[in-house]
Amino acid sequence: MQALFYGVAVLACPIGMGLMMWMMMRGQRGGDSQTTVATPAVGEDRFGEVAALRAEIEQLKAAQAPRRTGAQ
Repeated sequence: MQALFYGVAVLACPIGMGLMMWMMMRGQRGGDSQTTVATPAVGEDRFGEVAALRAEIEQLKAAQAPRRTGAQ
């Protein structure tokens, strides 16, 4: 009886891992056809977004500049 318990305990990890991998792979295949992500066409509004992000970065740098010079 004790040998049966050890055998089940030794096989529980690999069998559980295999089951989890199988379920994850099964979920990926089913999810691809159901989930669609709207992506803009190449160049569509990306340049405007990049320009806005660059302007925000410059604005943040300008806001931090007085703190840096005052601390030195």
